[in-house]
Formats: sequence, structure tokens, C-alpha cells
Amino acid sequence: MTALVKEISKAGLAGRVLEERQLAELVGGSAARRYGLVNRAIKEGALVRIKRGTYVLAADYRTEPVHPFAVAQSLLPGSYISFETALSYHGWIPESVFTTASVSPGRKTLEYATEAFGSFAFHPLAIHQYRLLTSVDRVVLGKHTVLVAQPLRAILDLVALRKQPWQGLEWLTSGMRIDETHLFALNRADFTALKPVYKHKAVNAFLDQLGDALVSGKATGRRSSRHD
Repeated sequence: MTALVKEISKAGLAGRVLEERQLAELVGGSAARRYGLVNRAIKEGALVRIKRGTYVLAADYRTEPVHPFAVAQSLLPGSYISFETALSYHGWIPESVFTTASVSPGRKTLEYATEAFGSFAFHPLAIHQYRLLTSVDRVVLGKHTVLVAQPLRAILDLVALRKQPWQGLEWLTSGMRIDETHLFALNRADFTALKPVYKHKAVNAFLDQLGDALVSGKATGRRSSRHD
């Protein structure tokens, strides 16, 4: 075990994503000394570089698994997990998702590929100021707190990304294989919260039409387990 790994473990950070600043606080000394310790640990397979300045201990040295969502947040702070990734996390779609996809606070789509944690994608959307984290929850995963879109927010983010027009509930229930019981469990507050979020009228129109379709469905006998 290298000196750096010992310091990380002693500090109780063996299950965390680590930034350059944290390593500097742990080992002290000059930047050259720190770089030497980091490079030695990487060479010996004890430390994994996610990107420049961001690291995790190799699996054999961690006290617990590091969730890909935590890696995503470290790759682009201020982003949040959304799209199919969030829907899969909430159990709304049956398929496994092989790219961890997030909404980016920036202006460019970014993609990263890592050997240890798979692929990551970050997409900017046209969202009104101060509304980036509307209907986004803080979720504790191990030693990390991550930001994850609620299901309806994840759907609307996907609509905004794809510029998806309203095509009826079938696009959700058949195309995305979302069980309609999840949709009918949404309540009025879920829809109201998202009305001020998106700049594009088409996304807001989709939101309104989805709400109308669910109200109509309830009126014809399909009932939610929650109440409006």
C-alpha cells in the first residue's frame, strides 16, 4: 500500500471521489511531491484517475463501491442526473442504461469515457434562470450526495433534448415502456412545479398535453394511487 493510499484510508476517504485539493490537504508538501505520490499510486494500480485532478481508489482499496452518479457529479459539478438514467434509477423504465446522462449547467455537450465507471454524457438545455434544479432531489448514495431528477422532470428533459412533439401517451407507454401506473401516480403539484422551467414552448405544450391526457384517463376510469 502506497503512502498516499494510507493517508486516504486513514482520513476515512477510501470510498470517496477525491479532488486535487483534498489530496493536497492530506499529504501536504510541495506540488511536485504530491504529483509524485499520485503518479506512483496510479502506476501501482492503487489509484484511478477519472480525469485530470479527480481520482478514486482502485476497487481493492475502497471501503465501499463508488456509484457512477457520484463520478458524474465530480466530472461536472453543478450538473444533475436525468433523462433515461434517472428514469431507470426510479424504476420507471425496464432497460439498463449504459451511459450515465446528466443535464449540464454549461452550453456544450460533453462526453467522457472511463474504464472503471463507463461512459458519461452531459447535455445543456434551454432552462430559465434559477430553475435548473426544480424538481431535482438530493439523494445520498454511500458517502456521496448526488442530484437526481424526479421522474417527470427527467421525461421533460428528454423531450427538450430530443425536441420530441406530443404523440400521445403511447410514446411513453409503448415507446419508452413506462408503466402507465407511474404516469397516473403523478399529481397536479408535479406539473405545476415544471411550468416555469423550460424556455421552449414545445416542451411546455408537451407538459400541458400530458397533464390533460392523464386527467382524461382518470376520468374514464384509470385511477392513481395518489390524489390530486
